[in-house]
Amino acid sequence: MKLVRYGAPGSEKPGLIDPDGTLRDLSGVIADVEGSTLGDAALDKLRDLNVTSLPAVDGDPRLGACVGSIGKFLCIGLNYSDHAAETGADIPEHPILFFKANSAIVGAYDDVVMPRGSTHTDWEVELGVVIGSEAKYVSEADALNHVAGYCVVNDVSERHFQTKLTGQWTKGKSCDTFGPTGPWLVTRDEVGDPQNLAMSLDVNGKRMQTGNTSTMIFTVAQIISHLSQLMTLHPGDVITTGTPPGVGMGMKPEPVYLKKGDVMELEIEGLGRQRQTVDQDA
Repeated sequence: MKLVRYGAPGSEKPGLIDPDGTLRDLSGVIADVEGSTLGDAALDKLRDLNVTSLPAVDGDPRLGACVGSIGKFLCIGLNYSDHAAETGADIPEHPILFFKANSAIVGAYDDVVMPRGSTHTDWEVELGVVIGSEAKYVSEADALNHVAGYCVVNDVSERHFQTKLTGQWTKGKSCDTFGPTGPWLVTRDEVGDPQNLAMSLDVNGKRMQTGNTSTMIFTVAQIISHLSQLMTLHPGDVITTGTPPGVGMGMKPEPVYLKKGDVMELEIEGLGRQRQTVDQDA
């Protein structure tokens, strides 16, 4: 299934995309696409619905983040060997973890707004993993059973804030609008192997990132297992899993960063496409 949340910011309704590509309203069935509706039993009930009996949604409404009431927004850094190389970083021994503020989360087609004075805002296409059932001390073999589904995430990053302001990476990762998520959550049964998904990102029509999740240093299963040894993962938590090469800070001979009016378009195989226009706070 492809689950969505549509409508104005803060007033999104749950929906799904039917096999014909029609947006169907789920608000008569569930209150939202969030932790309590993402377990296997809850998703099975949605699969059993007669989709054609659900109301079709007219027009072309805004799509919000595909998961509501996200508990934790967990991010893995330097998880592609070729991306680590382009940034001059060593291959990590364990998954590098940082957090992204939930206030950064927006829809897949919402504007990305650079903060005041930003001159080093960068792009990162990433596979997002949405937890469907509580995971604590889980094995790698069992880890994927705790996944509700997958989505596209743009881990937008302000590199000066990230690397030059004393503190953790979170400073450059958590600016408002720096977490476009969606357009839809694709349930794990429709994704198959999360370690074989093509991914790309264009800026102003020029291909910047081309990659595949097969080149992750730590697999989705390894990441979930590792994090579950440190903290309980709850339904509705989102994990972004790193980005392939081609980010602006790694461009040669000089880094390339976003500016007002730029357009980012990113896609992961089977998970949909995002598009954001860049703006800047006055």
